[in-house]
Amino acid sequence: MKKTVLIVFVLVTSLLLASCTAKETSTPEPAALAKQVSVPGGSYEKLTAGQLNQKLDAKDFALVNVHIPFEGDLPQTDVSIPYDQIDQHLDQLPAGKDANIVLYCRSGRMSTIAAETLVKLGYTNIAELDGGMIAWEQAGYSLKK
Repeated sequence: MKKTVLIVFVLVTSLLLASCTAKETSTPEPAALAKQVSVPGGSYEKLTAGQLNQKLDAKDFALVNVHIPFEGDLPQTDVSIPYDQIDQHLDQLPAGKDANIVLYCRSGRMSTIAAETLVKLGYTNIAELDGGMIAWEQAGYSLKK
């Protein structure tokens, strides 16, 4: 009886130790999706600095700095338009309300306002850099001064 208990104990202990030392196999996590923000008239996306940096590799969007006063540009910026005047400068944006447009400012506050304005005007492919140039620099990317 004692021998049986001892054998069961050794087997259970061996199995537990083997499971603790087994290598875990996991599939890589999919790239994080941009956060959708619903506002009156539609929605827009909030991009992280890393997501925007990846999108710059195959840039197919207009990159718009809406910060005032000027404090620098992200690489590949196409135009600067003051956030509170974006509705007065639609001619500087790509034609068509379905054009891909990414907005940014210093901290994200002004680009959020500009994104909401464009969505209210019927634009359907708007994104903004969450945290703005501050988040961009904190992620290790540089600005053009």
